[in-house]
Amino acid sequence: MSVTTLDPRTALVVIDLQNGIVGMPTEPYAASDVVARSVELADAFRSRNLPVVLVRVSFAPDGADAVPGRTERQARGLSFSEGWDAVVDELSGHPGDIHVTKHNWSAFHGTDLDVQLRRRGVTQVVLTGIATSIGVESTARDAYAHGYHVTLATDAMADGDGEAHRGSVERIFPRLGESGTTAEVLRLLAGTHA
Repeated sequence: MSVTTLDPRTALVVIDLQNGIVGMPTEPYAASDVVARSVELADAFRSRNLPVVLVRVSFAPDGADAVPGRTERQARGLSFSEGWDAVVDELSGHPGDIHVTKHNWSAFHGTDLDVQLRRRGVTQVVLTGIATSIGVESTARDAYAHGYHVTLATDAMADGDGEAHRGSVERIFPRLGESGTTAEVLRLLAGTHA
């Protein structure tokens, strides 16, 4: 695992760090650690005038916009109380950030994320968030399919299932992009975008 470079127009895309998700138990990192590392990256991207995208998953109260397909395993542990879908306070309050609301696993499917990135000349994305094997991996797959260079800050993501996290990091991510730590991304960001 090693991140070799960041393009001049790289965006940070933060997946589902919202109230109803960060309260769930996660592995191998606590959700609070994922949030802290994502905040560190977001601050560094903002200070260099690079795009920060905050993605959240949300559904209409009646569930009409939820994915209708039959599955053997339903999502569990999500709290749908008032404000469950609000991005955590630690990442909120920056008017220049791009906000994307998704109703599927991927931040690209059914949203304007690709348009928002292309309008800003973005050629690479750095991904963080929860859950590694669901929202992050789905977004990484679509980013790769859309022709973006994909970087995965693997210590700034976690999953409700440690094996699923490891499966994404070890088997899937090497086929989609480069993986590394938050510190590696920050070092490259400091060197390339000084």
